Amino acid sequence: MSVWSALVGQESAAAQFRRAAADAHAEAEDPAATSAMTHAWLIVGPPGSGRSVAAVAFASALVCPDLGCGHCRACADVASGMHPDVTVVRPSGVIMGVEQTRGLVGRIGVMPTRGDWNVIVIEDADRLNEHADNALLKSLEEPPPHGVWVLCAPSLDDVLPTIRSRCRVVRLRTPPIDEVAEHLQQVDAVDPAMASYAARVAQGHIGRARALATDPEVRVRHQRVLGFPHRLGSVAGCLAAASEIIGDARDQVGAVAEPLEAAEVAAVLRAHGEGGTGAGSARSRASSALKELEKDQRNRRRRLLRDELDRVLLDLLGLYRDVLAVMCGAEVQLVNAQARAEIERLVAQGDPATALAAVSAVSHARESLAADGSEELVFATLALKLQQASSGTARAGLPRR
Repeated sequence: MSVWSALVGQESAAAQFRRAAADAHAEAEDPAATSAMTHAWLIVGPPGSGRSVAAVAFASALVCPDLGCGHCRACADVASGMHPDVTVVRPSGVIMGVEQTRGLVGRIGVMPTRGDWNVIVIEDADRLNEHADNALLKSLEEPPPHGVWVLCAPSLDDVLPTIRSRCRVVRLRTPPIDEVAEHLQQVDAVDPAMASYAARVAQGHIGRARALATDPEVRVRHQRVLGFPHRLGSVAGCLAAASEIIGDARDQVGAVAEPLEAAEVAAVLRAHGEGGTGAGSARSRASSALKELEKDQRNRRRRLLRDELDRVLLDLLGLYRDVLAVMCGAEVQLVNAQARAEIERLVAQGDPATALAAVSAVSHARESLAADGSEELVFATLALKLQQASSGTARAGLPRR
């Protein structure tokens, strides 16, 4: 399989990257050649569209002699993060700062060691703060001859105009559900029925679909989210349900972050002589480094929590979309067809106006969360709004189904 096999439902973008990579190899031999290649790229697309997959595949194609064959040493090294000419940056916190960005600007100016191109991929380039953007801008304006920037962001609006105007933009789409299901069957050997369920519930988000298809605990958590509206019978119930959602998300973040944090602390202590015979303890010598690491780890947990809670909100949007579809008699496939009983219960409690009010409340919660709102306040407010909608206080007099 080539490196492009993992990019699902993005044929147009893949073709553009292939042409650019082919021309990049030709340009390395003849700099005067007319080329589809450029030194700065911006990949935009909704969550789950495969932005980082596309970026890494493109980086592989630039350093692979066969344009991303997927099985040579260069491709294997990129996939494992060991290729000296490809740097993939995944911002660990909510914000990516200026110091890290300056380091990357210095890094891209270095001549490649094994190939013709030195490639830096920044996932979540929308997390660059203003100072980091300014540090990057200079390199985009005057790129080194063998350097390539590949930035990823959800949309053009998430990137400063001065940055996006200096990049070639490649737009990805939400992959079709049937193609995601087929991908799960072919690559992950998922049963067809499970692949169809996971792709539909994930609404085309490939990573989420894979998790649903392969991890029973993820499916259980999804079912708990669908039961969230059922627990909103009173104000006390709303607050308890909101607290439960956030507590569950924190548990999931802890399960991911704790092993990483322990390994990072151990690495810092080893670097400062733990186990050696020098005077003083390694922990005291590493005090400053550990404080900085602790700050980074807090930022990573915060980002992971926001991402987890946003997935919860997307699940709720899918649920209320199904409710509205059933209310209106729309002939569409339900996202949560397996939860028909819960959908019918919500249908019986309201009308199209209440369903629209619920969709609006969940969408507003996503915006508040993205704007750095308090998780507890965002979900408590959401729970109360959903409870009000289900009790009929938000009705606008639209006819029932």
